[in-house]
Amino acid sequence: MRGRRVAFNALFLDPGVSGGSESYLRALVPALVEAQPAVRFELATTRRGAAALRSEDWAGEVELIELPCDDDEPARRTLVEQAMLPRLARRRRWDLVHSLANRGPRWAGTASVLTVHDVIFFHQRTMSAVSTYGMRLAVRAAVSGADALITVSEAAAGEIAATLGVDRGRIVPIPHGPGQDPVEPDPEAEVRRRFGLEGARVVLCVAAKRRHKNQELLIDALGHLPPDVHLVLAGHDEGYGNELALRASEAGRAERVHLLDYVPDRELEALWAMAACAAFPTLAEGFGLPVLEAMRRGVPVACSDASSLPEVAGDAALLFDPGDARAITAAIERVLGDPAQAARLRAAGLERAALFTWAATARATAASYERALAPAALTRR
Repeated sequence: MRGRRVAFNALFLDPGVSGGSESYLRALVPALVEAQPAVRFELATTRRGAAALRSEDWAGEVELIELPCDDDEPARRTLVEQAMLPRLARRRRWDLVHSLANRGPRWAGTASVLTVHDVIFFHQRTMSAVSTYGMRLAVRAAVSGADALITVSEAAAGEIAATLGVDRGRIVPIPHGPGQDPVEPDPEAEVRRRFGLEGARVVLCVAAKRRHKNQELLIDALGHLPPDVHLVLAGHDEGYGNELALRASEAGRAERVHLLDYVPDRELEALWAMAACAAFPTLAEGFGLPVLEAMRRGVPVACSDASSLPEVAGDAALLFDPGDARAITAAIERVLGDPAQAARLRAAGLERAALFTWAATARATAASYERALAPAALTRR
């Protein structure tokens, strides 16, 4: 890789909204910069993305290129990605473009690597019908044009191969590191007052509010837990929040269900610190970074046994059927009611999270770059 010019396509970036893909970018890019000092890295992103990334510690080591679009301008973003980005690749003599989140140019104008985080939107409604149709077309086109494909788990690799008809051998699963680094939290007492959590035992779910995240079953489970147990759902609302609020209200649990949108890092750190249990009932997941983020902070985890989560959690979490509110209730009760069980999960979670590092992710990603740049790959272009 010495002397190569590598660009990241981060035209997906909408700071505070992009979820796991944003965490992937913010952790992987500096890890690659550190691991590959002889490579010149550049990063092409949206207007809002560039404004947010300029404050990163590593921003001075990566040339940021602000392109004239934002993620919520689909037509403009598509034009920039499919037409402007390949021209930029040729003009700036990039050896390789790595598109970091599912979409990328059909013809990149150079060698290309694509990370497909998941294909959940092919099977579950996560956006409008029009957006879903457009996203499916964009992902299929990007996959067909990529010289190397990365995903984030063995489960996701199998689902991508089956859904898109791609040879499984083309897809390299590269696990994430353990999520966002801990930061200094806001004072816990202040955050408890802010959200009405004084004296509560907190069950925390950090996830975008999407139907397949299945947070409604946590609201159902709450009805079978002691009244001092409160549920905090922290994550950007992508159209499911009103249904969750209505479900909590109709069940008479509105005062115990706290629907938060995106929260700043210091505030989220305080929520992690006060959580007695982290619970993730998702029906499908490409990886599940918040599982490792909880474990890394010593928070006992109860999570779904679906998709990639058993692969990520190993034996360091209590697994449950995400379609069974009673099973979810029982898992949370075991954490809250059995100090020995909670202590075991804390210890096992810390050990499990330590197995995942961004340095390892960066090494494996750089190896995918080498494969994409190999003569055999380039002759296929």
